[in-house]
Amino acid sequence: MMNVFQVDGAYLIDLPGYGYARASHAERSAFRGLLTHVLRRERLGGVVWLLDLRRTLSVEDRAMQDALAERGTRVLATFTKADKLARGERLERERALRAELGLPDDQCVLTSARTGDGMTELREAIAGLVEVKEA
Repeated sequence: MMNVFQVDGAYLIDLPGYGYARASHAERSAFRGLLTHVLRRERLGGVVWLLDLRRTLSVEDRAMQDALAERGTRVLATFTKADKLARGERLERERALRAELGLPDDQCVLTSARTGDGMTELREAIAGLVEVKEA
């Protein structure tokens, strides 16, 4: 499934559960084709990629990383559920994921929907993705 939202002239695409949904081989293949089509869009400013801070990267996450890198897609990795870990563990996991993904600091945001931590930074980073494409 793909959810598309239009916000201030920009499109946000949500790919819920791309790595966790139970799907047949045919459905997964169709999804990969859809993803390839989306990543080829000329007006695509970037991708906001939500990753659970508590989890290691899955096979599907690695495939997504490869697809994004292959297309040169600008990525904003959003590490979610930061409130579920103690501060020290949170910072350690953030550093580890950032290193695994090979992304610079300005392409990673640590967030918690429950506490609101990182939401201002996330909004600003998304606005930056949209501005870069419009410029």
